Amino acid sequence: MPELAIDLNIYEDEEALVKGLQSGEKFACACLIKHHGSQMYAVAMRIMNDPDEAEEVLQEAFISACQKADTFEGRSKLSTWLYRITTNAALMRLRRRRQDTVSLDEPQEMDEGDLLPRQFGDWSVEPSRQALSGELLEVMEEAVQALPATLRAAFVLRDIQGLNTQETAEALDISESAVKVRLHRARLQLRERLAGYLAEDSLEVAP
Repeated sequence: MPELAIDLNIYEDEEALVKGLQSGEKFACACLIKHHGSQMYAVAMRIMNDPDEAEEVLQEAFISACQKADTFEGRSKLSTWLYRITTNAALMRLRRRRQDTVSLDEPQEMDEGDLLPRQFGDWSVEPSRQALSGELLEVMEEAVQALPATLRAAFVLRDIQGLNTQETAEALDISESAVKVRLHRARLQLRERLAGYLAEDSLEVAP
């Protein structure tokens, strides 16, 4: 989104900004974008994996947020509310894109044993303990993008954006237990995908 020449000191705090939004003040929406645009774009980009579509998601999200500011009751952080709107906009766009080919609905809850990865590689070297080369970063990014959209959204909000479980649940409008299940599935799928890469990498460097 284009840079806006807005003084961020117009509103002294979040509460004042919310009041400005709800009363329709001239610069309130632009100030909201300046404060939170980069965070929301990061989420939209991670989910959509396309700059143009992420930009459109961002525009939809902020238009919706500014039009529906009176529905914000202050029970959560303003940023959590925006994460929810942005994530919903991204997932809805994916549903429209894939409605004839892929269902984004979350499957029925499974027993813990059903959550095990299909591939069991040597995981003695965790990715977090290994220097992230440019190639590994690319592989990790591809693995994140390969996740089902609902799992990807939970992973992006919780593990990349750093929201806690409660905030992630509020952003996704699901229970905290559902967040934990989705996050567990996402991590297992990422672990499975990266295990193959790390196994190949260890073979290449073996003496």
